[in-house]
Amino acid sequence: MKKITIGEAARQSGVKVPTVRYYESIGLLAAPSRSEGNQRSFEPADVSRLAFIRHARELGFEIEAIRTLLTLQDDPHQSCASADAIAKARLIEVEQRIRSLKALKAELETMVEGCGHGRVDQCRVIEVLADHGQCTHPHH
Repeated sequence: MKKITIGEAARQSGVKVPTVRYYESIGLLAAPSRSEGNQRSFEPADVSRLAFIRHARELGFEIEAIRTLLTLQDDPHQSCASADAIAKARLIEVEQRIRSLKALKAELETMVEGCGHGRVDQCRVIEVLADHGQCTHPHH
């Protein structure tokens, strides 16, 4: 089995070198073996694990959720109920974020539509930003 350098593992997995070191430091990736020159030597399984982590991060999973998902992946004969629960919780977060973004979009549209393109002292954008009470949608 051919060992590869950290740079090559990073390239193949799409994860930056400092991030590979970070994942190793927090235990998401086992410390790889070292060459005679004390360089990290990665195996194909390490690259696959890095790609898994990268994909999970792209989907917005938090580090602890990824840690749990990796533990589940390491024992493939167990129930996938925990993985399902983690994914469902992430889906709920995404749905809430979409609702929030839609309300934000509506507020910005109202603000822009209310602008008469006159002077700043009559600008609806400036008025609404100066007085949160003029917002038509609740947001944080």
